[in-house]
Amino acid sequence: MVNEQNSMPPESPLAMPVQDFAARFHDDQAPGPNRPRDTALWRILAFSPATLGTLALAWVMHGWFASDGLTWLEVVLLVLIGFNFFWICQTVCTVALGLVSLSRRAPQPVPGRSDPMRVALLMPVYNEVPWYVLGNAKSMLEELRDKSGDHHYAAFILSDTRDEDIARQEQTAVEAIQASLSPGLELYYRRREDNVDRKVGNIADWVVRWGGDWDAMLVLDADSLMTGDAIAQLTDALASDPSAGLIQSYPQLIGAQSVFARMQQFANCVYGVAIAEGMGRWCGAEGNYWGHNAIIRTRAFAASAGLPRVKSLRGGGLIMSHDFVEAGLLRRAGWSVRFLPRIRGSYEETPQTLIDHILRDRRWCQGNLQHLHLLGARGLSAMSRFHLFHGAMGYLMSPIWFALLVMWAVIGMGEERSVLTYFSPSNPLFPTWPTADDSNHVIVIVLVYGMLLLPKLLGIAALRLTGDRFSAYGGGGRVGLSFVTEVCLSVIYAPVLMVQQMIAVFRTAFGLQKGWSPQTRDGGTYGLRTLLQFHWLETVSGALLMLGIVTGFVSVWLCPIGLSLILAVPLSALSGFTLTRRPGALMSTRDEYVEPAITRAARHYRAELKSLLDGSAVVTPAE
Repeated sequence: MVNEQNSMPPESPLAMPVQDFAARFHDDQAPGPNRPRDTALWRILAFSPATLGTLALAWVMHGWFASDGLTWLEVVLLVLIGFNFFWICQTVCTVALGLVSLSRRAPQPVPGRSDPMRVALLMPVYNEVPWYVLGNAKSMLEELRDKSGDHHYAAFILSDTRDEDIARQEQTAVEAIQASLSPGLELYYRRREDNVDRKVGNIADWVVRWGGDWDAMLVLDADSLMTGDAIAQLTDALASDPSAGLIQSYPQLIGAQSVFARMQQFANCVYGVAIAEGMGRWCGAEGNYWGHNAIIRTRAFAASAGLPRVKSLRGGGLIMSHDFVEAGLLRRAGWSVRFLPRIRGSYEETPQTLIDHILRDRRWCQGNLQHLHLLGARGLSAMSRFHLFHGAMGYLMSPIWFALLVMWAVIGMGEERSVLTYFSPSNPLFPTWPTADDSNHVIVIVLVYGMLLLPKLLGIAALRLTGDRFSAYGGGGRVGLSFVTEVCLSVIYAPVLMVQQMIAVFRTAFGLQKGWSPQTRDGGTYGLRTLLQFHWLETVSGALLMLGIVTGFVSVWLCPIGLSLILAVPLSALSGFTLTRRPGALMSTRDEYVEPAITRAARHYRAELKSLLDGSAVVTPAE
């Protein structure tokens, strides 16, 4: 076990009381949030069109059903369609508002004090690859040497590692970095003897024991990477806004090598900018926290965000997705939570295969569904409750989509060709099943796919408004080809992801999801047995759907969904296929055409540490 006294600075205790969800709380040190004046208008523009569009669709679909009143089945169908359509519309509205916002001048910084700050870069780790994490940490510290301004930074590796071999490698890598860091740079390491409360407890342990000496903490994930400029901008924003308790950056994906990862990376970097800008506008001072790449005022966090164990939650009452809740508690206490998506140079990575994505998504599903139990916490703002509800709905939407798919399939081609033939006037004990002719199928499917495609088109249009040009992505032709490729892959994988998220919801509901495990960063190759175990439900569902289409009981317009589901196993295998990362490859992003210095430096330092830990003298030269 590492001797913490030799690896950490002197302790500076800071009280972190546990919060009570049944009582209101206000931090006396909070000056009150500095609300942008136009936030209310942005929210009206984000939610009103979505509501009106949903009501309009429900009215039109009501006319398709029986004219002699609504049966309970028809009501269920209308509610499911309306619920799904609202969230699709709200996303479109957010992207459209982002487009409008990007066309305007950037918001001016909030005036206020700008004193130098002491900022701790916290990297909680749990059985991670030591050379990878510590290579990132060293590259960020070295960048900050020249770009920190008057602020002071130090990195803390907060280890919860249980594997003794990995722990020894962590300590060896830390000692090597400490010996090679430029003068004035600080890297500390602490390994807990007991990893109580996982990441929540890891961060809380640092706050309680050392937080008193640091004005702010920049929380990072094991795969986080941020440029010195991005870190300095976040620090300046926090220093100049005394009302801010937390400021979240917009992490962009890097390091994608596989088909699936590059699809997600392209979507995040190209389409995500507009939706992030729109979200930042309507969130105002009541933004959210995604658990990493965000700067937090240490004393505000300690006073306001101590998480209790909740008896109604499985697994001992531990709050898994703590970040959303911590943001809500900071806002409840009187601090603002801001989102600054225009800060560039904030990066993270994504799972390389579909199965790795599914495994991570199951953990996230468990945490987000817990939020439904916390919606009644006293003192939370309406927007904080919306963030909690929205996180849960991101997963509950999949069972709703699946229910819609099943209902749409069994409706068939009308009363004479319905799978559920007992829903007919010949059997008066059951209500008449709603009629859905082929043209209605086409209208609904085209409308839904059109609304899902629109944010992507708006995201492409927003590129020029961010200061980028198509030339930064290889030219208009290359952008167009990448766009078509990403859209096709998204359409193909969407039904598979829908079924898997539904499985995740039921695993959580029945207590089958057992906590957290380290994320597989590099992905892997999975055998046929594993692929079949993961995707048997999609395969069976797809086979039944295609059988219905072939026999004429199910609309042919559901064929793309049926094919995706029945091909889930080969699609999953394809997801991990490695694509070239050279500039000009399909779905290349701006940062691949002109690689940032921070990623080159990180790759160099990782190679150094890997060679050291492997006992090799070969070191990859810096580029």
